[in-house]
Amino acid sequence: MNRKQFLSFIAATGIILPLRGLANAVDQSPYKAIKIPPYLSAGDTIGITSPASYISMEDIQPSVQLMESWGFKTQTGNTIGARDFTMGGTDDARTADFQNMLDNPDIRAIMCARGGYGVIRIIDRLDFTKFRKHPKWIIGFSDITAFHTHINSNFGIATIHSKMCNSFPSDWTKASPMQIETILSIRQVLSGQDTKYSAPATANNRTGRAEGVLVGGNLSLIETLAGSRSDLETDGRILFVEDTHEELYSIDRMFWNLKRSGKLDKLKGLVIGGFKLNEESPGDEFGKTVYDIVSEKVKEFDYPVCFDFPVGHQVNNYALKCGTKYLLNVEVSGSSLTSLR
Repeated sequence: MNRKQFLSFIAATGIILPLRGLANAVDQSPYKAIKIPPYLSAGDTIGITSPASYISMEDIQPSVQLMESWGFKTQTGNTIGARDFTMGGTDDARTADFQNMLDNPDIRAIMCARGGYGVIRIIDRLDFTKFRKHPKWIIGFSDITAFHTHINSNFGIATIHSKMCNSFPSDWTKASPMQIETILSIRQVLSGQDTKYSAPATANNRTGRAEGVLVGGNLSLIETLAGSRSDLETDGRILFVEDTHEELYSIDRMFWNLKRSGKLDKLKGLVIGGFKLNEESPGDEFGKTVYDIVSEKVKEFDYPVCFDFPVGHQVNNYALKCGTKYLLNVEVSGSSLTSLR
């Protein structure tokens, strides 16, 4: 029964449904229309806030100086330099600061100063009403994955997974070419430039070509958010994941979670980023590599799989637009991920 037939049936039978319930019944498809926030131009303002862990005013200065050298203005939030044990101020303070950034029409993008922990404590307290009407770029990774999944799945608005203020070098002249290139990728994405990132070939890659909306982020956050209002939609998407300071058995457990919850069933493609692992204790080795763990979970599917992609808790962490279309191309010679307008 299509929508028109359904509505005719409701009218004919006299069944009364709550308007909200009816709206949900006839329009539940996420990403019906991908909303891409306006790209930035010289003179636009980037707000800097710390919705997760603590960071000092001194530590954000290299990022402030560089972003202003790009022609942008910056506005520092009240959470920068504030501290409540490990977090950048109390829950109330971090909520208020982020809410101000969301609602302020003069702020065109929000750069999260660092990750760590804390977003999950405030995300349900935030009001995204004005943000939905006037989207702006939210930038960060690691714990900021909670914003990416929540905003992408609930509102279909694109966000940016990238390095944050604590990753900018204190001395730009001494930064490595890779560090410079990855930080400049933030400017490229914010300015609306096309991007194409490559990864070397690995024996574990599964070749193929896929086009779809890119979603993902930190694997442990994706697992934590499963079943919540911030759960990640993966059907028909290209999924990318990365993680740090985890045991191999934990990576295995999290991938079993993805598999058992159906998040791997209908992917267009899978991109495996960097995985920094804790050292195993002698005599307590897990016996499988990350390659083994992933390959075991996706062996029944035929979509392309790429390993060792330059995204994650590492120097080669390029800016990616979550919630927009990309082309994933995995060949014998290597892999690439290209942004599509």
